[in-house]
Amino acid sequence: MEHITDSKIEQSCPTAVTLGNFDGVHMGHRRLIETAKEYAEREGLKSIVFTFSPHPMFIFGNRENNALIMSPDEKKTAVEKMGVDTYIEYPFDREFASMSPEEFAIELVFKKLKCKVLVVGYDYRFGSKNKGDYKLLEELGKEYGVKTVFIPNVIYDGERVSSTKIRDCLVNKDVEGANRRLTEPYHIYGTVAQGKKLGRQLGFPTVNIIAHEDKLFPPNGVYATVTLYDGKLYYGITNVGYNPTVNGKQKTVETNLFDFNKSIYGENITTFFFKWIRDERKFPSVEALRDEIARNTVSTKEYFASEEYKYWKENFETVYKNS
Repeated sequence: MEHITDSKIEQSCPTAVTLGNFDGVHMGHRRLIETAKEYAEREGLKSIVFTFSPHPMFIFGNRENNALIMSPDEKKTAVEKMGVDTYIEYPFDREFASMSPEEFAIELVFKKLKCKVLVVGYDYRFGSKNKGDYKLLEELGKEYGVKTVFIPNVIYDGERVSSTKIRDCLVNKDVEGANRRLTEPYHIYGTVAQGKKLGRQLGFPTVNIIAHEDKLFPPNGVYATVTLYDGKLYYGITNVGYNPTVNGKQKTVETNLFDFNKSIYGENITTFFFKWIRDERKFPSVEALRDEIARNTVSTKEYFASEEYKYWKENFETVYKNS
């Protein structure tokens, strides 16, 4: 997959383009991308996913109060796995945001990208003050010979699938609700770093992830997780938080992988979240913490063997084992 991260986006052949922020690459985004790919294959075009970096919410909002469902690397990986020809992360700043909808559509999308098919959602807004909408794209498309394809909202559980709804699910510990809308479960990708080795002292050694600074973390607590390492999946239990029992000050993502005893410092892993087990809390002693971790481990293993996890065993594990 070609990956463009600057403003040099000129294409040499006709394209099918889809536009959006694509945070999370959820089922609605996937409908857009798959549609663009279908038109590209049918009409002999190059498929392009066009997004922005950084996410516009970081330009217009307080960075501390915003976070990404997927880090830039995670999003790129998700798009690449879908078989897209070119992925563009166009530089986004206030100057770019002031561009008129007409200039954005005509000069960037139609002319520089040589767009022949444009795929967007019905609620897509663009250009200065978000004045541009699908009606404008349709009018401009007719004038410039671009077929505009509008995808209706994707509905799950009676409401529109959106990145905002997925963030709400994660913040409220509804991991299942977030995962169903994402189709690929919420995950954290990062490099394994050395920790304080407290888990090892407790009898539950952990791998600690350094994730992207803009990543949205679920609430502090303990979760049933599956970790991908070196092409294999491992069940485990993950703590997100500060380790208050041992006076921890820095937020960490620590995972105890069942039936795993390798040292993998400096290597990359991906940890997928499936179920909230309990909130993070301070225990009266290290021994009490050890007993609680043992109980959590039992309940986590029971979850992975339950009917509740059956859907993901069939629709998540199978995909990775066959890839």
